[in-house]
Amino acid sequence: MNTVTDGTRAYLGLGGNLGDPAAAMASALRVLDANAAVSVVAVSSIYRTPPWGKTDQPDFMNAVAAVDTTLSPRALLDLCLETERALKRVRAERWGPRVIDMDILLFGSERINEEGLQVPHPRMGERAFVLAPLAEIAPDVIVDGETAAGRLAGVDTTGIDRLPGGNDWWRRL
Repeated sequence: MNTVTDGTRAYLGLGGNLGDPAAAMASALRVLDANAAVSVVAVSSIYRTPPWGKTDQPDFMNAVAAVDTTLSPRALLDLCLETERALKRVRAERWGPRVIDMDILLFGSERINEEGLQVPHPRMGERAFVLAPLAEIAPDVIVDGETAAGRLAGVDTTGIDRLPGGNDWWRRL
């Protein structure tokens, strides 16, 4: 694991529902952690979650990672997108099936609204598939003016299952 000093703590949402999503997420986290400007400092368990938006597809596997980084938000996004492409992510339809998806959920306390980059991630405070893994590793982080744990308590978690395997699954896959 890298150690990034004087960086910004960011939270990344990871997910997928094609092929072996857990292996794809693990590969993505290892790629990020191998970058000298990024250190993966915490990873949630994997959660099996029903599809959101477009519901006629397989369940997703989701997780959240906390990273410390000296990259700018845009550079971190670019690294995430490059990693998705390397893992054969194809962007065919919005909310459709995918091998891997990585989103910047939070980047320190920054608020960013640029073409292709919105932080905090829009609607994350309404999505149990983001809040459950986020609240596991950072229950007190603020989402929409409330802690992640508090927001999670107020959303429908039907169908969200925390899978066994702990928080070091990404190192073992």
